[in-house]
Amino acid sequence: MSKTKILYVEDEPFLGRIVKESLEVRDFDVRMVTDGKLVMSVFEEARPDICVLDIMLPNKDGYSIAQSIRQVSPSIPIIFVTAKTQTEDLIKGFEVGGNDYLRKPFSMEELIVRVNNLLQLTQKIAAGPKESVAIGKFEFAPQRYELRKDGVARKLSHREAMLLQILAENQNTNIDRKTMLLRIWGDDSFFNSRTLDVYITKLRDYLKEDPSIEIITIKGVGYHFAVG
Repeated sequence: MSKTKILYVEDEPFLGRIVKESLEVRDFDVRMVTDGKLVMSVFEEARPDICVLDIMLPNKDGYSIAQSIRQVSPSIPIIFVTAKTQTEDLIKGFEVGGNDYLRKPFSMEELIVRVNNLLQLTQKIAAGPKESVAIGKFEFAPQRYELRKDGVARKLSHREAMLLQILAENQNTNIDRKTMLLRIWGDDSFFNSRTLDVYITKLRDYLKEDPSIEIITIKGVGYHFAVG
């Protein structure tokens, strides 16, 4: 069985060496890059299964790198590793194509759990139902990460597709917030809960073209996905 290939971008040599060696001991194939301007050439050569990107890098930051990667590979999982935890930083990361955030300092166990979880989500979506799902005036294709309306398709990230798939499966019913967190992230930590809020806001924005669709927050419970 081939090893999972990780593209790891980190400009702190000491931290980068520790993380790289720790991942390799756990049987991952790791290519590490320390300079932002070199990332895309290594990406093209290595063809990784997942990318782990620091945001603050010399010459080209993680946000710009993620945008470049998305142009080449729309579906590859991307994890941002950063000390930035403000909501606007989370939103920007998701807007440029990130799938998850990991805060510094972090444990190797947490990084590996997030890598494996994101890869599993990728496999589940790829192996999901082949038919499209009708959501009001939209057509949602989980396996293609697409939300389509009037012939125009919007590409979704892994997490967005996973969340919309849960909502689509529960149209006009209440959905428990903890259940959503456990299904998508594997835990219901405060940080993941904040991240869920960001994704909900993004999906509301995507779906606002159909006024018959509403994601209603139910305090103390979760959400109600109303589709007229």
